[in-house]
Amino acid sequence: MPHLLVTVGSRNGLHARPATLFVQAAARQPVKVTVGRPDQPPVDAGSLLSVLALAAKHGDALQLAAEGERAEAALEELALLLSQDLDA
Repeated sequence: MPHLLVTVGSRNGLHARPATLFVQAAARQPVKVTVGRPDQPPVDAGSLLSVLALAAKHGDALQLAAEGERAEAALEELALLLSQDLDA
């Protein structure tokens, strides 16, 4: 299963607005994507409540994973989004 480790780039972490943008992008992917802290079980990246419950702050590392055709492309797109400052 492909996975990527990404650092949260939003200066205020994954609060409501950046988390919503991330979840919407995850929902558009042709594969199921999970996200989580490397030392904890992953959650569905398409669930806003689950992503908010991660309480990810600026600079935190999150692991993205996906399985299936186009998984790597989906992960790259979502990793790029997470690494940007979505508060700007």
